[in-house]
Amino acid sequence: MTTLFTPSEINGMTISNRFVRSATWSGMATDDGASTHQLVDLISDLAKGGVGLIITGHAYVQQDGQAGPRQLGIYKDELIPGLKTITQAVHESGGKIILQLAHAGFYAQSALTRQTPLAPSNIDGLSKNPRKEMSVQDIKEMVNSFGEAARRAKKAGFDGVEIHSAHGYLLSQFLSPFFNRRTDEYGGKIQNRAKILLEVLETIRNVVGWDYPILVKLNSQDFIENGLKLEDSIRVGTMLSEGGIDGIELSGGLLTSSKFSPSRRGITSKNKEAYFRNEAQSFKDGINVPLILVGGIRSYNVADQLIDEGVADYISMSRPFIREPDLINRWKSGDLRKAACISVNKCFSPAMAGKGIYCVTEKKAKGL
Repeated sequence: MTTLFTPSEINGMTISNRFVRSATWSGMATDDGASTHQLVDLISDLAKGGVGLIITGHAYVQQDGQAGPRQLGIYKDELIPGLKTITQAVHESGGKIILQLAHAGFYAQSALTRQTPLAPSNIDGLSKNPRKEMSVQDIKEMVNSFGEAARRAKKAGFDGVEIHSAHGYLLSQFLSPFFNRRTDEYGGKIQNRAKILLEVLETIRNVVGWDYPILVKLNSQDFIENGLKLEDSIRVGTMLSEGGIDGIELSGGLLTSSKFSPSRRGITSKNKEAYFRNEAQSFKDGINVPLILVGGIRSYNVADQLIDEGVADYISMSRPFIREPDLINRWKSGDLRKAACISVNKCFSPAMAGKGIYCVTEKKAKGL
């Protein structure tokens, strides 16, 4: 049997195969971030479809950190019972699920939060609306909020948590010189810019213990001028590894960048797949923790090659599972046709409209 379908472990969490559903905002929570039957059904279908490890959509750890409508929340204890319905559904189907902890920072939606967005630095000209530069006290409260969110996730039955530090969200903003112009202990050299992320990791570890998986989603590069570069990202990965991280999901780019978005369009050939492959190899050469690679992987053979050549330990996908939640079972059965997803990004439009995420292309093809 190919390595793709052999079980493995991350800090005691047994995963049935090497396929991961990367965190995907679905637009299926309630207005205050609670779980819904619609969301439970979506995630349950992924577990039934053979995905080894499911990562939830980004869940905001403070109310002022909401990034979009009907986003999952983890900022108060009242959300725990609804979250338990998600974990129970996945476990009943034999799957594993971890919750992604996030704060949108600069990109929080004030129209939803009714609060001024927080940011590492208030940069003139970057936004028409005001941003609040975080004080040291704000940072300490944020670190505590991540810890409290992890406590809730564990109580709700999640098999682990993932810290979102990619794509231009708050912790990613601290790592990036483009967003972080601070001159205090949280700005300047990469060791300072990574300080809040390392404090978040330490705090979560103290809350959940050493036998509970903690992953991080990290930008390999921002792919913008004066953004986070690969060399500094590897240094961050090394610091996280030394701090006790159990795995790194490697991505890149910013949601606000059209050319180097983490969800790129037009993945029409194998040579356009796995667009963070080279960065992943650099990480594998220098950091000895499990590496989960995301970014445009569509073909079984590409996934198999990445694992076989040691470029990554796990294969993470998002958009393909929107169209085919049973993709992994299809591949396991011997039907190795590439994922049906054609990477046009139309799937996010219905979620923005409050209808929840789905493959628009597929529905049109079926005349629905």
